[in-house]
Amino acid sequence: MTDPRINKMAEILVDHSARIQPGDRVAVEGTTAAEPLIRALYRRILSRGGHPHLLLKIPEQTRELFQYGSQGQISSPDQFRKFAYEHFESRIKIHSLTNTQALNEFPTAKQTWHQEANSDILATQMKRGAEGGFKWVTTLYPTRAYAEEAGMSLEDYQDFVYQACLADQEEAVTIWKKRQSRQQEALSLFQGRDQVQLSGPNIDLTLSVSDRHFINSYGRHNLPDGEIFTGPVEGSASGWVRFSYPAIYNGVIVKGVELTFKDGQVVQASAEDREDYLLEMLDADQGARYLGEFAVGMNSQINRFTGNILFDEKIGGTIHLALGAGYPETGSRNQSMIHWDMICDMRKDSEIHVDGSLIYQDGKFLV
Repeated sequence: MTDPRINKMAEILVDHSARIQPGDRVAVEGTTAAEPLIRALYRRILSRGGHPHLLLKIPEQTRELFQYGSQGQISSPDQFRKFAYEHFESRIKIHSLTNTQALNEFPTAKQTWHQEANSDILATQMKRGAEGGFKWVTTLYPTRAYAEEAGMSLEDYQDFVYQACLADQEEAVTIWKKRQSRQQEALSLFQGRDQVQLSGPNIDLTLSVSDRHFINSYGRHNLPDGEIFTGPVEGSASGWVRFSYPAIYNGVIVKGVELTFKDGQVVQASAEDREDYLLEMLDADQGARYLGEFAVGMNSQINRFTGNILFDEKIGGTIHLALGAGYPETGSRNQSMIHWDMICDMRKDSEIHVDGSLIYQDGKFLV
């Protein structure tokens, strides 16, 4: 019997996030491990007059590609995704891995080939999304692999996921809209200002948000959600940060990342583990050493690290910085084939000042 929370997830994704209208062509991406949610989405999209197109993968498909594919095959872009991102009205992507460590054993070069091949797809998503022509949203289906990564039983992890997404609430869409209003108050403390100073045991960093637009993220592009973010002025970041949690990208876990910025660029980088991967990603292209995003997590229902950035970057009381591509709708001009979010906990002895005024202390806004 289908978990009723799965149908509620589909309702939120179709009606609130992607806002599907009659005639919308919708790419639904995921692995076959997410079949219950994919079925619920398929039905819900049809009921709204949309045209669902399933872009499915078998579990560990990318691992098979890296193991048996040639450089030419790994470097070949996904033509079906490319077409959908360029022409469809919407895309719903479901993270649904059955092995979160599947790519750890492969050389970083294979990751780079694959990312370069599909970098135009990410650029198209951001460009068309900023223009309002592409309603994209990313979510997660709770698999046993994600539960093990989080150190939870599958049942407990399912509860965690659906609670964070509000899929356990009857009036979920209404609640997400109320969160929009609350987050807007915090956003107003940044919008139209210039200098942001972040200080604490793990950070001493300044950056500029002058003439940049802050986005109130309340379930439109991510589910779960709960953050405000912008793209910092590219040459403005100066200082140091040590990220509180492992930085995970494409299944590779890099622990103890520390970065030093000067004139917006990472000039020094180190890690306790997989520093080689960190340095290779920083040299991926010209934009990889610059920040594409500065964000504040505001979802109080996500209060623990799980090893999945879709949830972890929303942890209430944290900030995160993304190396690489910025979102054009924020005013960011940084371009890169990577967008790597890294999280810093601000819940103890930490502050945010904006243009010299204290607005945030120990994980909470002073409003």
